[in-house]
Amino acid sequence: MTRHDPRSTVRSVVRVGDDDEFDRVVVEEPLEIRVGDEPIAVTMRTPGDDDDLAVGFLVTEGVLSSPSDVVRVTRPEPNVVEVEVAPGVDARAAKRAMYSASSCGLCGKGTISAITLRVPRIEDDTSFDLDTLLAFPDLMRAAQPTFDRTGGLHAVALFDSHARLEVLREDVGRHNATDKVVGSRFRAGLPLGARALMVSGRAGFEIVQKAAVARIPIVAAISAPSSLAIDLADRVGITLVAFLRPPRASLYTHPERIRR
Repeated sequence: MTRHDPRSTVRSVVRVGDDDEFDRVVVEEPLEIRVGDEPIAVTMRTPGDDDDLAVGFLVTEGVLSSPSDVVRVTRPEPNVVEVEVAPGVDARAAKRAMYSASSCGLCGKGTISAITLRVPRIEDDTSFDLDTLLAFPDLMRAAQPTFDRTGGLHAVALFDSHARLEVLREDVGRHNATDKVVGSRFRAGLPLGARALMVSGRAGFEIVQKAAVARIPIVAAISAPSSLAIDLADRVGITLVAFLRPPRASLYTHPERIRR
């Protein structure tokens, strides 16, 4: 019996030059994130790992700094995750600290300055062999089950310096997949430093911002970086690698972490 996958569903399709048939497509639904009973954000995501997404979102927005900040995570309604935080955690910061997601319109030097004031520069001397880095795309692609069925999901993976894939998450949005990875490690009390974050698409500002808050020293992407992502990575001490397509890679910032 095939286990139900909430991340994909079936829709009818008319294929030009072929018979009518059904196609498996990515599910996209809204998720409301609450701190206590107060709504904080709504994100369009692919269902699955929603608790990790909510917690990871609050980590990368600077609201949570320790696993002990989280009392419990509940699902009071479908498509709603409620995070109860410990006394002393400023839940209102979740609304004040909303500087993620390129779609929100935050951009430019003012945004970078605001983030670098809040996020200390990453002083992580971890280094990766270039050959190790070049292995990431194939390792990540082999671990994308829903992409195999739909062709419509991004993936984000966390690797250690020995090319071990520690966690991978898929989502319709790269930023959501990043939060799912961060939330998974954070909730388990596992480290994010001394690791590389691999993104299946482009390296945008919001991905670098989330990595900076999570203290991940290396961000790699299969596709192109944006100018703002490069500027932010340079300022916060992140090694930004893009166009990672063996045998080539482009090192935009802090290349000293990559042994060539």
